Amino acid sequence: MQNESTVKKPFIYKIGMFLIISSFIIWVFPVGIPFLPISGKMKAISITSSLIIAEVFFWVGALMVGKEVARKIRNSLNPRNWRKKSTDQQDGAGDA
Repeated sequence: MQNESTVKKPFIYKIGMFLIISSFIIWVFPVGIPFLPISGKMKAISITSSLIIAEVFFWVGALMVGKEVARKIRNSLNPRNWRKKSTDQQDGAGDA
């Protein structure tokens, strides 16, 4: 019987995870773009294109890794769920 850690992940899965991780990195770029010494029109184009590219990377990666993995990643990074998880863990610890 093989554990999940001993099972080797397929190459498509690894590419998908890389795309998902890189999409979150690209989401940070628009924060710094307004401080660059470029024209306002170029800033608007850069911010819009980086957000679109980040979304495309995420959804292509999600197709590669599967919807369950993508849902787990997206939910874990959603700020609305951060407090919910900490209270769920505290409630679960008291029941045992």
